[in-house]
Amino acid sequence: MRHTTLFFGLAFFACCANHAVSPANGNDINRDWPQWRGPDASGTALESSPPTTWSESENILWKIDVPGIGSSTPIILGDRVYVSTAVKTDEVADGAGSAETANQTPPESGPPRGDRRAERGRPEGGRGGPDRGGRGRGRGGRGGSAKPTNVYDFVVIAYDRNNGKEIWRTSVTQEVPHEAGHNTNTFASSSPVTDGEKLYMSFGSRGVFCLDLDGTQLWSVDLGQMQTRNQFGEGSSPAVHNGILVVPWDHEGESFIVALDAATGEEKWRQSRDEQTTWSTPLITEYEGGTQVITNGSNRVRSYDLTTGELIWECGGQAGNPIPSPVRFEDNVIVMTGFRGYAIYSIPLSAKGDVTNSDVITWIEEDAAPYVPSPVLYKGQLYFVKANNGVLVSRKAKTGELVIDQTRLPDVSTVYASPVAAADHIYFTGRDGTTLVLSHGSEMEVVATNKLDDEIDASAAIVGDQIFMRSKSHLYCIGKE
Repeated sequence: MRHTTLFFGLAFFACCANHAVSPANGNDINRDWPQWRGPDASGTALESSPPTTWSESENILWKIDVPGIGSSTPIILGDRVYVSTAVKTDEVADGAGSAETANQTPPESGPPRGDRRAERGRPEGGRGGPDRGGRGRGRGGRGGSAKPTNVYDFVVIAYDRNNGKEIWRTSVTQEVPHEAGHNTNTFASSSPVTDGEKLYMSFGSRGVFCLDLDGTQLWSVDLGQMQTRNQFGEGSSPAVHNGILVVPWDHEGESFIVALDAATGEEKWRQSRDEQTTWSTPLITEYEGGTQVITNGSNRVRSYDLTTGELIWECGGQAGNPIPSPVRFEDNVIVMTGFRGYAIYSIPLSAKGDVTNSDVITWIEEDAAPYVPSPVLYKGQLYFVKANNGVLVSRKAKTGELVIDQTRLPDVSTVYASPVAAADHIYFTGRDGTTLVLSHGSEMEVVATNKLDDEIDASAAIVGDQIFMRSKSHLYCIGKE
């Protein structure tokens, strides 16, 4: 089911998230953090020099409470920081939790979309198959949380980058989530994305939304309801480029990927996908006069033409539960999975058709790869952890050559946040709020160990000389005092 609501017309978008030019409003999103993995989706801020040391009492420029719960990454554009969150209200939906409604949807709409809590039922069917775990990062089993009965308020908030003061708050929908989600996931795991002119936010089964930079909702799209693997919950973020918003929709029902007109929300193309639940965010990248949308998947990595949706190339061989997002190095794209098996593939963007098991593939490694966190690519070197463990691995992006073999990160045991890099330093943040700062190089050299007093699952964002970290209940701006 698909439903689009237009609130009023939008201007044509002149800029995009990858390889972007400066938009008319003066923001340069190549120097900001417009999406969850930064300007070029690599996790790197090349022109930044943030602190390497901090604590609750050192180099904290400001710290604020964020309402609700979310594990999405803040994005930064100009002097504003944008955050998505899901706020549990005291309202309990009529009949929520009863046997009659247990299989119906009650889970970012806004006027005149209205309250959708009683509008939709669960999609029929759903695919079986072996247990592959999920976004909840657990090794098998069910989601681990009770089915929600309370209404949640799905919100996007803008903060002043200089002082953390709230500028605006927009509630896009209020619903009861239809799935419990894993106890380490949240109902706001997807990060906002901006093209420098507008904000785009996917709350998945709650809808896809477009807001202007002042928080006014412009359009929304209802793509239906996901059935995630073992009800682990949702987590993929959308991607935007050249006026096209791409939304992945891999789940246990009929999976697809869809491209929406960023100006109106109208559907431009849709491709069915033979995939179970995926939590990976697409990479959109330009190559030889065209633009490719690259998606990770349990069955296949696939590249689609951004304009037409045509399948350009595909490659099998990944492990299950793909969560890490693709990253580009030179004219290759590198994809990783690390659940019940490890796979790292470097595939040339010049590939055509099915290249599975072919000599076209640049390199393959299968000894260690991340499960939840994406890798960071810095100066030709990939840094990542093995599975979700605090075990560092580094490889050359060009050849796959091992640079740092599996090495235990001191004081970091479990990692969900993706590492980031700037000024010849690599930042790894563990779930307990400990961030290890390493020197870029051929050996693991610890520069600093920093601890914040809260759980951190969200990946950091780096802009200028500041690091923005979103913990379970706070947003930190870290900078040199």
